[in-house]
Amino acid sequence: MKKWLIPVIIIGVIAVAIYSWAVGFNNTAVEYEADAKTAWADVESSYQRRNDLIGNLVKTVQGAADFERTTLREVIEARAKATSTTIDASNLTPENMAQFQQAQSGLSGALSKLLVSVERYPDLKANQNFLELQSQLEGTENRINVARDRYNESVNIYDKHISKFPGSFLAGIFGFEDMPRYKADPGSENAPDVDFEF
Repeated sequence: MKKWLIPVIIIGVIAVAIYSWAVGFNNTAVEYEADAKTAWADVESSYQRRNDLIGNLVKTVQGAADFERTTLREVIEARAKATSTTIDASNLTPENMAQFQQAQSGLSGALSKLLVSVERYPDLKANQNFLELQSQLEGTENRINVARDRYNESVNIYDKHISKFPGSFLAGIFGFEDMPRYKADPGSENAPDVDFEF
């Protein structure tokens, strides 16, 4: 056996091992990134369900002739803004995420105001359609929270995979970047002021 053949074989084995490792890293990163994007689509789907329910809720409330028009208008405008602010899963940046979250928070605030206003309308509170929609909205808010948590879990798995050495070296070569997490609204860490008026 020729002496030069042994180093060539060793180099070949090392090259195959490095190639296999790089392919394995890349394929796993692609899989984790796709899982995170799917989880984001689930977040958007949950928000879309809420938007659809709000449309029905507004129609039901509009039936109460003396209901505050300003409150309804705020909900309708916030809903329009929230539905116009979407993010493509391939363009999840912290800036886009903040804009999306701001629009959704505006809708949540307007919806809360609407539901508080309903307390002054006993006929509306007794309306079966309204009660059913209110119940579905509560369930949808829970779905939204679960979907956001699952999205953050998926992003966490992906980010850890591309951040650990030596994978972080390959992540730069293959173009994998950190994905933004869904964060709580600013100020949500503070307990809300509750003012009971009698």
